[in-house]
Amino acid sequence: MHRQPALDTSPKVSDEVRQTTCYMCACRCGINVHMKDGPDGKKQVAYIEGNRDHPVNQGVLCAKGSAGIMQVTAPSRLRAPLKRVGARGEGKFEEISWDEALELATKWLKPIRETDQSKLAFFTGRDQSQSFTSYWAQAFGTPNYAAHGGFCSVNMAAAGIYTMGGAFWEFGQPDWDHTKLFMLFGVAEDHDSNPIKIGLGKLKARGAKVIGVNPIRTGYNAIADEWVGITPGTDGLFILALVHELLRAGKIDVNYLARYTNAGVLVNCNEEDPDFGLFLRDDQGCALVIDRATGKPAPAEAAIPDLAATHRHAGVTYKPVLHLIAERYMDAAYAPEAVAERIGISAERIKRIAGEIARVAFEEEITIDQEWTDFRGKKHDKMIGRPVSFHSMRGISAHSNGFQTCRALHMLQILLGSVEVPGGFRFKPPYPKPSYAHPKPHCKVTPGQPLDGPHLGFTHGPEDLCLKEDGSPARIDKAFTWENPMSAHGMMHMVISNAHAGDPYEIDTLFMYMANMSWNSSMNTSEVMRMLTDKKDDGEYKIPHIIYSDAYSSEMVAYADLILPDATYLERHDCISLLDRPICEADGAADAIRWPVVEPDRDVRGFQSVLCELGARLDLPGFVNEDGSQKYADYADYIVNHERRPGVGPLSGFRSEEDTGRGPVNPAQMDKYIENGGFWLKHIPDEARYYKPWNMAYQDWAVETGLYDKTLPYLFQLYVEPMAKYQRAARGHGLIQPPDHLRERIKATLDPLPIWYPPFLDGHADPEEYPVQALTQRPMAMYHSWGSQNAWLRQIHGANPLYVPTKLWQKHGFAEGDWARLTSPSGEITVPVVHMAALNENTVWTWNAIGKRKGAWALDTDAPEVTKGFLLNHLIDELLPERGDGMRWSNSDPITGQAAWFDLRVKIEKVRAPAEAQPAHPAQGSPVPDAPADRSQKVGA
Repeated sequence: MHRQPALDTSPKVSDEVRQTTCYMCACRCGINVHMKDGPDGKKQVAYIEGNRDHPVNQGVLCAKGSAGIMQVTAPSRLRAPLKRVGARGEGKFEEISWDEALELATKWLKPIRETDQSKLAFFTGRDQSQSFTSYWAQAFGTPNYAAHGGFCSVNMAAAGIYTMGGAFWEFGQPDWDHTKLFMLFGVAEDHDSNPIKIGLGKLKARGAKVIGVNPIRTGYNAIADEWVGITPGTDGLFILALVHELLRAGKIDVNYLARYTNAGVLVNCNEEDPDFGLFLRDDQGCALVIDRATGKPAPAEAAIPDLAATHRHAGVTYKPVLHLIAERYMDAAYAPEAVAERIGISAERIKRIAGEIARVAFEEEITIDQEWTDFRGKKHDKMIGRPVSFHSMRGISAHSNGFQTCRALHMLQILLGSVEVPGGFRFKPPYPKPSYAHPKPHCKVTPGQPLDGPHLGFTHGPEDLCLKEDGSPARIDKAFTWENPMSAHGMMHMVISNAHAGDPYEIDTLFMYMANMSWNSSMNTSEVMRMLTDKKDDGEYKIPHIIYSDAYSSEMVAYADLILPDATYLERHDCISLLDRPICEADGAADAIRWPVVEPDRDVRGFQSVLCELGARLDLPGFVNEDGSQKYADYADYIVNHERRPGVGPLSGFRSEEDTGRGPVNPAQMDKYIENGGFWLKHIPDEARYYKPWNMAYQDWAVETGLYDKTLPYLFQLYVEPMAKYQRAARGHGLIQPPDHLRERIKATLDPLPIWYPPFLDGHADPEEYPVQALTQRPMAMYHSWGSQNAWLRQIHGANPLYVPTKLWQKHGFAEGDWARLTSPSGEITVPVVHMAALNENTVWTWNAIGKRKGAWALDTDAPEVTKGFLLNHLIDELLPERGDGMRWSNSDPITGQAAWFDLRVKIEKVRAPAEAQPAHPAQGSPVPDAPADRSQKVGA
């Protein structure tokens, strides 16, 4: 007789739920970590799901987040502090105690601090604790500190902050509830994915149109209503062609421009005058406009300008910024017919998209019945919005023309009047902040003393550059110099090559955290590995000491002399702070914590806690008490008890009974966060939700919350005057002058109005010899390198083929299972190919960071990531090819120094399949044992 099996339809999921913050990408979603009692009585992670109460993800969780359990059990986890015993790169180590490790680090670092702190280069990867690591570096006194953004996102961030006080990505979001036309440009699929997916779901449900602009149609672009398969590096030209059409049709929001931007500010237009390109200012330094009411010059913040008025002063003609915009972009050079072939889109299609943008913006206007008062004291009875919104990320940023392209996109949405209005782009607190509200970079080294100020910031003219008295770079990465004057996030991709070359000077110790610089985070990977092992004539390494911290046995581990093993994200404290970057959405300020929901089963420590002890051993100010004892027991102690300024600390929540965001230190603060699900949220009042830069209700709320110390209304900067100051110096004016060989480049690229120029590599790599462009993308299922060692996620992306468009597939006679050789001016790789039709016809691409080196990450030597996985990095150089003048420029944006990852030209040819992808580096040693062939785990009884 057939018997129905007995099924438990309501199994017990967990004995306990602990709520914390995910670390599987930069989204920082709230998670419920379900725990069960293990066989040894200790709690084990059984299951991870989204926290429905969390403001970021509202319960939604992606594959990465659910797979976080595999990060905590990964065989590649480091187990104890390590000291190198073999040659660099071999991966031979001996385990040592934490006391030995910290003694050795102190032995190397203490003499540097007492004599010349610039001998330390301290750079961190995607660690999400940059307010703390920069605080430590500043206390040490080295000028050489930066984080991940310099080779990832600085073009987007800096362009947004100089233009409008914030940017896409982590600084803001579309008004998902009201927008009717949404355009996304080059959006990475691994960042902020859950809020974007939630938002796209809202748009689809309402029938709003989505236009995806990307050479590759995957992910978000795959569900777009219209896909624009643009030629890589031409987004700026496309955007300015849209601006051309909008200006010709008169479809710009003139009232918005007059009230909230510097469109009316008067610019010196006499090319013979030393101050050509600068604003007309009064005796107090205020930029002037022609007051519409009086017809006379007045400070821009105080008056509504006459946008049509010009002005003559001291023999010089001054024109409003909007005049210059019209003169430039209405020029025939920006007409769709002039640019269509270059960007790979027909002129008719450009005109149609421009017309659609104009129609939605000006014919489908949104009105919300909500009173508000602007910074000039004018009361408004409604909030009026243009329901067109944009979003963009690395796709347009990682080019040598990326800063100006990002500026162009910001300008486009400002001209439409669709920033900080219903239906448009909205900032996330603590943004928006004008560029002058941020620090300027500092670089003065005084032996035994802290640095004279923050390392990173925003320059506003030559006087802010980080130069020594002789004009040479003060920083090892050459950030904030005439080569890259506005490099707000530093230039991490140049550190190793500069240190190896001793240019601008030699260093003693390279100290890195979560920065896989010997593999997927470096350009010209094979050469970087050589640099890390290269020796001087006396047999000593060119970089004498390398200290590295990571949670896993990554490729970089083998190249370090001392390893400080980090805990995984469920085993440590972290602070997702408003001092770093927002985690909230646009309607509230929020921050969050991580806390050890499980205890490490290895001799590891959270890196930030290690810095607390190392700081005390080095007697760093801020890390020791008056009696010389260690000030913070660990990172959790720092998070709760540190104050950056009175009443403002790393965490804003639960500081007072009123819970405003400000207040004295609360010893129970960490417990309060844990009780509240690991986060804190303060909603913005209804009258303050839009028009944040100009809305006094928001400004007052921001001061109350601790985001500002005083109200800070400001105008958007369509014309960025600091850039004109650099051009002025390049023309020979002022006390601080650029070197002669950079003058023409500065004049050509640092234009205060957005421009487009071809990616620099186009002038170095012969487009006939290298006719194909090559890109990488990050998949939704992976984030940087650590996701691709994850046992669950590897089932989604175990290898990464090269995707080839139909035109090239047929031209070269490729068939399923074939391989190709890809050659650039810097190197060659041999890789498997796959056909993809939804791809720009002259572009090939692959997923980023899937390929691994043998011996790393505890993967088998025949794992697909090793045998078929590969990196395009081998084809990319941190320096452009030499052009006969003996000079090799950095392969970076000339304004910010962002690494130009996507300026890659190659040639492709069909070859016989090798045994594995090339180049195939020999296996490196690893301090962790080989992973077991099979692994299973039962959590709970």
